[in-house]
This record gives sequence, C-alpha cells and structure tokens, in this order.
Amino acid sequence: MMIKKLSYKAWADAELLTALNAIDSHKFPGEQHMALRLFNHINVVDQIFIGHITGNGHGYTKTNTDSTPTLAELSERVSNADHWLIEFVKTVDEVGLQREINFTFTDGDEGRMTVAEVLDHLVIHGTYHRGNIGMLLSDCGLARPADIYTRFLHLRGGS
Repeated sequence: MMIKKLSYKAWADAELLTALNAIDSHKFPGEQHMALRLFNHINVVDQIFIGHITGNGHGYTKTNTDSTPTLAELSERVSNADHWLIEFVKTVDEVGLQREINFTFTDGDEGRMTVAEVLDHLVIHGTYHRGNIGMLLSDCGLARPADIYTRFLHLRGGS
C-alpha cells in the first residue's frame, strides 16, 4: 500500500509541475513565484525527512531555501526525491517501516515517528500544499490538475 501512496505522490507532483508551465510569468509574477516557493517547501520537507530516514542528515535549518529554484531545477529535485522514496519503499520490510526515528525539527523541537508515519506525512503534506498551489493556478485563470487519489487509481485500472 505504501508504494501505491508514494506512486500517487510522484504522479500528482508531476501533474502539477507540468501545469505550472502554463503560468504567464509576465501577467502573474507573484503567483508564479509563490507557486515555486510552495513547491520548493514540499521538496525541502521531503529532503529533510529522507535525511531522517537514512540517518545521513539533511543540512537544512528551515523548511524552505533562501533562493527560489527555477521550475526546471525544482522539477528535477522533486522527481529525484519521489524516485528515492518509491525505491526505498520497494526495499524496506514491515519491521523497517515500523522503525522509530528520533530527530530534531528545523525549529528545534524534538520529534519521533516511525518510518511509515514519516512516509504518510510526506504524502499528506504534499497533498495539502499542492492544493494551495492549485488555488494559485485558479487565480491565474488556469485549470487545476485533477490530481486526486481516485483519478490516479482510475487511470491505473483501479486498486
């Protein structure tokens, strides 16, 4: 089930990144910038928790970067993180999913989650902020991608 959830996340991320290409940066520079900032935040949080899962650290002191990546740079980073998450889940067993991770949030608070809880958090967190970005697309007069889980399942022939 976790592979399906993370495959959904990767699909929805790709759908929205494609949709962001349609924003007219001359007419809607603020909306485009905010969309990139929000998506960058999603990716930074993904990278932070990948660092917690691997124990290799992440190097972030906050949940966004000072500079805003281009859409091309962001697309590559998001794709790489989504790929890592899917490949990780293909190799981890139930014991690995239930392993507890102790970590420090970027604000200094201490945290503890199982690997499965971390992965669920990344799916839910991304979904929340993709909704924010979808509203920005609407503000630009563009259609939001129908990136809901049921559509993902339907396109793949059901569950």
